[in-house]
Amino acid sequence: MNRKTRTEILIKGPVSVPQKLAREILSRYEVRTIEDANNGLVMIKVREGAKQSLFYIGEVLVTECKVMLNGCLGIGIVKGHEPELAYNLAVIDAAYNAGLAETKAWTSELLLEEERIKKNDQDLTARILKTKVNFTTMDV
Repeated sequence: MNRKTRTEILIKGPVSVPQKLAREILSRYEVRTIEDANNGLVMIKVREGAKQSLFYIGEVLVTECKVMLNGCLGIGIVKGHEPELAYNLAVIDAAYNAGLAETKAWTSELLLEEERIKKNDQDLTARILKTKVNFTTMDV
């Protein structure tokens, strides 16, 4: 599982999942905080449809944290003001970067969580599509 997919699952899922995984690492290893969770702004780049040119649409508030574990850096960045989640993401990222044995056991748990997220998204889409208006039937 790549870093992007793993982070997406941890952010979209319940907060308890990254808390549990980070706690598992924190109880067994010494984690050194390089940069405390702090807020920042990130420019959002968008591709315009007609000419396919890139431009910045605006800024979004993020919380960023950096930690060190066994000589490996871990970074956690999350949208909004979420210092605890950013820290937990940084610890999990450092654990993966360090190649800790615990991370191998997490794969099945993360895949299960990914399935739950997909099912919730499908349920939401189905509920939304029930309200969709078919404008062709309005012409009588």
